[in-house]
Amino acid sequence: MDVDKITFGKKILIVDDEQDVLDTLYDLLANCKIDMASTYEQAKQMFEENRYDIAILDIMGVDGYGLLEIANEKKVPAIMLTAHALSEENLLKSAEQGAAYYAPKEELINIKEIVAEVVDALENKKSTWNRMFNRLAGYYDRQFNGPDWRDKQEEFWKEKLKNYRY
Repeated sequence: MDVDKITFGKKILIVDDEQDVLDTLYDLLANCKIDMASTYEQAKQMFEENRYDIAILDIMGVDGYGLLEIANEKKVPAIMLTAHALSEENLLKSAEQGAAYYAPKEELINIKEIVAEVVDALENKKSTWNRMFNRLAGYYDRQFNGPDWRDKQEEFWKEKLKNYRY
């Protein structure tokens, strides 16, 4: 997968209440067309005025789930990127509410690859969640005390990993 080719020129909205995170993502996605917002209100207005290929949404501090609802209405795949809302519950909630991907901020350095995975999966009508689990299953297994965490919603995850959305 040619990450630079896949991500080149993609229009991305990045929403986070931490300026250093916005700056880092801007630098890492230098080959994309980036809009940034640090509040829910700014992001909502940007969604209303522009068309995006991808949205990268923080959960805490900017009402990430409210923005996810807007992204879904606009048919913009959303990557939920979080540090403080890193939990089984928020991962499940992100999936249930239509996010395309859920990643810890520890994965910031890999954001271009994550964006490319989402774009590639959607273009090929594949599950973005399957790509996420290929990359992060081991990480989540460590964070959530072993691989059994998915068993609680086994049928949900089976469907999510095979279904294409968007």
